[in-house]
Amino acid sequence: MNGLGGLNKSEHGVGIGLVQLQLPVTVTKEDLVRQTQGIVDLVGKARRNQPGMDLVVFPEYALHGLSMDINPDIMCRLDGPEVAAFKKACLDNRIWGCFSIMEFNPDGMPYNSGIVIDDAGELKIYYRKMHPWVPVEPWEPGNFGIPVIDGPKGAKLALIICHDGMFPEMARECAYKGAEIMIRTAGYTAPIRDSWKFTNQSNAFCNLMVTASVCMCGSDGTFDSMGEGMICNFDGSIIAHGTSGRVNEIITAEVRPDLVREARLGWGVENNIYQFGHRGYVAVAGGAGDAPYSYMHDLIAGKYRLPWEADIKITDGTSCGFDKPARRYGETFKLAGE
Repeated sequence: MNGLGGLNKSEHGVGIGLVQLQLPVTVTKEDLVRQTQGIVDLVGKARRNQPGMDLVVFPEYALHGLSMDINPDIMCRLDGPEVAAFKKACLDNRIWGCFSIMEFNPDGMPYNSGIVIDDAGELKIYYRKMHPWVPVEPWEPGNFGIPVIDGPKGAKLALIICHDGMFPEMARECAYKGAEIMIRTAGYTAPIRDSWKFTNQSNAFCNLMVTASVCMCGSDGTFDSMGEGMICNFDGSIIAHGTSGRVNEIITAEVRPDLVREARLGWGVENNIYQFGHRGYVAVAGGAGDAPYSYMHDLIAGKYRLPWEADIKITDGTSCGFDKPARRYGETFKLAGE
C-alpha cells in the first residue's frame, strides 16, 4: 500500500508528505518573515521531491517555535502576510498544504490555529486547537469544533493539533463526521515519543481512519523536538515512520481512502466506530443506541467532576510562569476603565 513512500501511486492513492521541520527561534517580526519564507521554500522542495505528492504537512509551531511567546507583534491573522504567502506557495506548486499559526485574539489569549490550503490557494480548513497542552501552553481553548472537508482526491480530511490527539474523543469526532484521513501536527519533545506512537496507532485503529502526524525536529538551544513523522493505516499498522531525527526530512507515503471506505462498510469484527453506537447488535435488532457513559452526561450538564478532583494539585499555569486567570471561558478581556 505504501508504494515505496508514494513513488508509485495507485489510481486511488493520496500522496502525503510530512515535514520534520527544524525547530525555529522566532522573537521579532524579522524572524517571522524569515521563517515564513523558509516554509514556503520547503513547499517547493516537497513538490520537487515527489511530483505525485498531494498534501504536504508542516508541524505545529512551524512559524513561532516553542517559546510560548504571546507578543502581539508576532501573532498572525488569517488575512496577514504569512497566510497569504502559504496560499501562494500552494498555488504556485499545485499542492495542498497544512500549516500552523499562533493567531492574534483581541478578546483573550492567542489561539493555536491550524489551516489547510488547497492546490488552488484557497483556505479549506481553519481549526483552533481545542486542548492546549496545559499547564505549559497559554493558548485560548478552541471554539470552532473540528471541520471535516473534501480534501485531495475527494478524501475526507480533518486536522487536530498535538495534545488533541491524546483524547480519544477527538479522533472519534473526526471519524464520526466522516474523516478518512486525520492530520495531527505537533511540537512534541522526546519524553512524549512512546505516547505519540501508540496514540497515533490507536486513533487510526479505533476509528478505521488513516492518521498522518508530524512533530517539529531538532533543537532550538533549549528544547529538542523529535520529528517522528508517522503515517498509520486504518488497521493501526505503521505505513511510514521518520525515526532518524533528521531536520527538514520529508516523510512520505501513499494512503488509500477507498480502502478506508471499504473497511468501514465491510468489516464486522472491530468495526468499532460503528459498533460504539450499536452495542450488541447480534442480541438486539440494530444494537443498543443509548449513551451509558456517565462522563458524557455530566459534561453536557456542566457537572464533569472526577472522584479525585478536589485533590488535584495543578489546575492553572502558575507552575510554568503564567498568571492565574480570572476570566472564565467565553468571557472577553476587559480593558482598563470598563
